[in-house]
Amino acid sequence: MKVFMARDLLQTNAGMAQRNRGVFSRHNILAINLISSPGAGKTTLLEKMLDALAGEMNIAVIEGDIYTSRDAQRLEDKGVEVIQINTAGACHLDAGMIAGVLKEMPLEKLDMIVIENVGNLVCPAEFDLGEDFKISVLSVSEGSDKPAKYPLIFRQSRACIINKIDLIPYTDFQLEQVIDEIKDINGNLEIFPVSATKGDGMGAWISWIRDMQKGKSRSAGE
Repeated sequence: MKVFMARDLLQTNAGMAQRNRGVFSRHNILAINLISSPGAGKTTLLEKMLDALAGEMNIAVIEGDIYTSRDAQRLEDKGVEVIQINTAGACHLDAGMIAGVLKEMPLEKLDMIVIENVGNLVCPAEFDLGEDFKISVLSVSEGSDKPAKYPLIFRQSRACIINKIDLIPYTDFQLEQVIDEIKDINGNLEIFPVSATKGDGMGAWISWIRDMQKGKSRSAGE
């Protein structure tokens, strides 16, 4: 009897992730993996980002959900290429899923691919998809304890977006405390407090992601 260990699954995923990374590198595409709990505002944040970068970059979205294509339909209204992955119960995307849909994408025309992962702070943190980096999204409405309870995603992210800051007056969310805890976990993490719906703080976030894409382009040209 063969025992299939979680370690084997992660090793297989790592090999596929490395191949995905090679695809992104060859086509000079910045690939980011957006991770949050359900309801943190990833899709709204992505809609605003697509609006801000329209006409400036060619962006495609890989939309991960357990069921339905509602978020993908919202993003298609922005005029970008969107491919839906339904995991049918799985709590995360894996590198094999990404490899499968990359074959359907116009890679030679793209500057950036945004992977909106399944809403979950635990499983997606474990799986490398071949992305350039992960971005964690934490919403004020989730409470102040999430960094301490789920440190892995913050440890592995390049940036953290603290969303829905317009709701702080109506909650007990402690912004400065949360920022300090995140920095204790990962002192190199870029942190962006924003309100995607109101626009607060979005300029700094958009400027940063623009710089990341330009940096990837420069590296490819060297």
